[in-house]
Amino acid sequence: MVRTPLTPEERERGERLGRLLREARGGRSMTEVAASAGISAETLRKIETGRAPTPAFFTVAALARALGLSMDQIAVSCALLPV
Repeated sequence: MVRTPLTPEERERGERLGRLLREARGGRSMTEVAASAGISAETLRKIETGRAPTPAFFTVAALARALGLSMDQIAVSCALLPV
């Protein structure tokens, strides 16, 4: 299956998600947060750096729980901006 290339707006949304997660993580290590969310540190690294700009819903939900974020906060921060 071939993935449709992401639009610039989708890439920017992924970068905003990464920034939000990094800020919420604060002084906690990437390994600690990833373990708390039940994902690998490499997956969290990819999301935080924007290399995985469209993570699965349940991955985002697990990270939100681990970081004390609400899904509403994430949705507002990462909504597609009008062009």
